[in-house]
Amino acid sequence: MYQLGSECWFPPADKFREDGLVAIGGDLSPDRLLLAYERGIFPWSAPEDPLLWWCPDPRAALRPKDIKVSKSMRAVLRKETFTITTDTHFEGVINGCARRPEEGTWITDDFIQAYIALHKLGFAHSVEAWNAAGELVGGLYGVSLGSMFFGESMFAQESNASKAAFITLAHHLCGLNFDWIDCQIMNPHLASMGAHHISRQTFLEELQSAMETPTRRGPWNLTTPL
Repeated sequence: MYQLGSECWFPPADKFREDGLVAIGGDLSPDRLLLAYERGIFPWSAPEDPLLWWCPDPRAALRPKDIKVSKSMRAVLRKETFTITTDTHFEGVINGCARRPEEGTWITDDFIQAYIALHKLGFAHSVEAWNAAGELVGGLYGVSLGSMFFGESMFAQESNASKAAFITLAHHLCGLNFDWIDCQIMNPHLASMGAHHISRQTFLEELQSAMETPTRRGPWNLTTPL
């Protein structure tokens, strides 16, 4: 097990454990977080545990052009049930994700402040879903590097809100020629929209290619796809 110290460093990919755990310790500084994403690593740990860093095998991922939009979701988007925006309320989105019962409490205050810092640097983005009353009822956030968007978490307080945000994001990224959305860990919600498993080796190879593309930070002005 690799114990991280103050040096901004991660072990090479051939040293990653089979269970996906890469290292323990370190911090959530912008430099370390950006290095982690460049290496296909992300932080995920319970509040009572030390900081843990992961690169699972297999990996859940989605090519933006392969997003699946059900007939019912097409109707939701066509009716403009939700107004979709981006980077309008990053703090509201990450706090909404932190309050999800199924997420537990892994998005602690330290995580929230770390990703707000990345957002201010232009690397972390949020996608918001607003209802007709102007209330924030869903959304997602993640990190954009090269031609890959690393999805972190999503939430919904009204049915289909997070799906509308995710589908809109995928269409937007497709227009920017992004190669992948990293979904990290598979769940039925992601699978229904086209996410699938790829091996860790394949993911890291695709990531290396994606990192050769200049970082695309915008324009992050989204429109709802029909």
